[in-house]
Amino acid sequence: MNYPRELLIGRWYRNGLDDEGWQLSEYAEMSADGSYEFTFITYDDNGDVASQIIELGDWGLVGDIHFTMAKSEFIDQEHYAADLADPDNYHAYRVLNLDNKNFEYQHVVTKEVFILRRVADKIGHC
Repeated sequence: MNYPRELLIGRWYRNGLDDEGWQLSEYAEMSADGSYEFTFITYDDNGDVASQIIELGDWGLVGDIHFTMAKSEFIDQEHYAADLADPDNYHAYRVLNLDNKNFEYQHVVTKEVFILRRVADKIGHC
């Protein structure tokens, strides 16, 4: 299936649990120029921020394949350039569903499924 690239442009959000069972929030912003900013916040058992990682890079969508290339990240406000020779900085996903409100996709290697919800740009009366 072919999905329009324009559907991914904007801000997205998901909540879940990490491998240790702590709350994880992801905020994703994908820009029309193919750049992205992903923010990952992990909360400890008390609800306090345990870590925050901001990843910057490039994204694309071709047919039903979404891909990302990490270029740098901020970990607890410290900036690190990504090693572009490291294959772990490149990811490809099969889009399972994409519309104006939901983005469901599966990593082609790990088979892990992610579901993001669009963040409303304007909150007000309908």
